[in-house]
Amino acid sequence: MAQPLVVPDPASVPGSAPVRSESSHVPLPVRRAPAGVPVPVRRASDVASIPDCERLDAYRVAVEFQLLAASIGSGRRLGALRDQLDRASVSIVLNIAEGSGRFTPAEKAHFYLIARGSAMECLAALSLLQARSLVAPDGYRRSRSLLKRIIAMLTRLATAMQARAASPRP
Repeated sequence: MAQPLVVPDPASVPGSAPVRSESSHVPLPVRRAPAGVPVPVRRASDVASIPDCERLDAYRVAVEFQLLAASIGSGRRLGALRDQLDRASVSIVLNIAEGSGRFTPAEKAHFYLIARGSAMECLAALSLLQARSLVAPDGYRRSRSLLKRIIAMLTRLATAMQARAASPRP
């Protein structure tokens, strides 16, 4: 599990823009990912209060993918396929969060595998959109790259949790 991004001073982050937090009036620092998607930047003081899911790289990449997926074809009416991509991309994020909040390794593995299935569904929807020339080549490549990373991370997480669940406890 990787450590969250830690930045001593939000003003020192190039390309950052303040984002208002729902719970306070203090702007939260963000950085722009390669696709122009805002990604929260964590300060050292925030690390202790980070929920379990936000500590997972798979979760952070899934959030980045969901924001990118939401922008695909946003100006066009793509019907059921576009809606399905949106639902499946949200499902990835939510199932990773739910799995990280569970206590037993078997339960964690269950939700990570559901999230992996949703990622595979997104990959299929994205392929269909690309085959119909309804997604820009750059957006397709970036989305596919993120999905491949998400699938690989979720596969490793689920496998590790299944192995932990199967091992005898002392």
